[in-house]
Amino acid sequence: MPFGEQPAYLRVAEDLRQQIADGSLPPHTRLPSQATIRSTYGVSDTVALEARKVLMAEGLVEGRSGSGTYVRERPAPRTIARSGYRTLGDCSAFRQEQTDERVRGTWEGHSERVEAPPAVAERLRIEAGEQVMCTHYVFRTGSEPVMLSTSWEPLRITGRTPVMLPEQGPLAGRGVVERMAAIDVTVDNVAEEIGARPALAAEARVLGGLPGHPVLVVHRTFRAGSLPVETAEVVVPADRFRVGYHLPVR
Repeated sequence: MPFGEQPAYLRVAEDLRQQIADGSLPPHTRLPSQATIRSTYGVSDTVALEARKVLMAEGLVEGRSGSGTYVRERPAPRTIARSGYRTLGDCSAFRQEQTDERVRGTWEGHSERVEAPPAVAERLRIEAGEQVMCTHYVFRTGSEPVMLSTSWEPLRITGRTPVMLPEQGPLAGRGVVERMAAIDVTVDNVAEEIGARPALAAEARVLGGLPGHPVLVVHRTFRAGSLPVETAEVVVPADRFRVGYHLPVR
């Protein structure tokens, strides 16, 4: 194959992708069968199968048991707003993750003591294996799950205080900044990094979609000066949401 030339299965996938994009293959339309792809493009069964696998991995089509492969409906992406600062009116855990005040939602979470995994320990600047409070969240707008989050807080900071459990006690669900202020820890900066990866099976089961479909991953760390007091991994379906930032300019 000449340098720079695409493999046959990618060329077929690209043509089918374009038909999906321009509406020639609208949502809920059955994708051409493997035999039709083979005949139309003059390729082998293997090439036809691999082309279909590419479109499925990209989340453009989905298999329906006993029926075939169909074009998925792709809703217009909505924005999950994030900000370097928070309004005073609502310091809830939901508002911590979605700062657009026009969006209302709910969340559920449960916490457990765990040993800090190496990557988490590095972000918190503690020793791997040190005790942390780990909290798993599901965030919803209406009945739709829109976001997952797992947070870790060092028990050397919150242990034996009223805010040790983020979803229990007098400040349950009030967000990191307000909870830390209650124990005289002033959070004054937050750092975030965004990446992407395939969704894990457990994530896809909650958020919808299929394992392997892309998700956006926000690694966030709240700090009091240079001291990390909480770090989290926020997972957002990439085909349904964008992540938008509103940052002050000094």
